[in-house]
Amino acid sequence: MCRSIKTLRPPALPEEATEEDMRAAALQYVRKVSGFRAPAAHNREVFDRAVEEITTATMTLLDGLEIRGSGARSTAGG
Repeated sequence: MCRSIKTLRPPALPEEATEEDMRAAALQYVRKVSGFRAPAAHNREVFDRAVEEITTATMTLLDGLEIRGSGARSTAGG
């Protein structure tokens, strides 16, 4: 569906994905689903909220994935 979104987990992405990587993927997803590259002013709040929520969900997903042979990914400081 969103071919421009790259895989953010190892080994596809050798280094750990940054929050910026996750936000860019979330933005691409919201753009694709909504059909808006940039929403009108009256849709900006819901558009931005969706990007934030999807970014958070992406962080949760990547943090919880187990890559075979490497165990769960750990977050900085935890």
